[in-house]
Order: sequence, then C-alpha cells, then structure tokens
Amino acid sequence: MQFQSTLTCPQCGKQSVETMPTDACQFFYECSGCGTVLRPKPGDCCVFCSYGDAPCPPIQEARQTGKTSPCCG
Repeated sequence: MQFQSTLTCPQCGKQSVETMPTDACQFFYECSGCGTVLRPKPGDCCVFCSYGDAPCPPIQEARQTGKTSPCCG
C-alpha cells in the first residue's frame, strides 16, 4: 500500500509529494504554486483520488480486497 501520492495542480501544473491520511479523506488541498484550493472531482472521495498519482489508502485497500470503501460509500 502506498502512503504518499504526488498531487498535480490542474491550474498551474505544480507537483507536490504529500503523505495521505489513513483514517480520513482529505477534501481540500491548497496548491503551493498558485494558491488554488483543490476539491475532489464528482464521484471521488478526496483530492488524492482526483489529482494524485495514487488513490487514498481506503480506496487502495478496497481494490485489493474487492470490498467497498467506507470513505466512498
């Protein structure tokens, strides 16, 4: 399981490696490049699922076990 994800800002393209929380979804992230506040895209539970190169830990676990993730239920 990955606990870090590289977020890419859709506005300015700045990338930042961030540690993902394992017990909660992160709904907001402020880009350090342009100040844009990222929010999850419709249908996604967090900014990592929308803008990261790895989905959040609950989604990773759900994919591994074939179960539904509690953060997206």
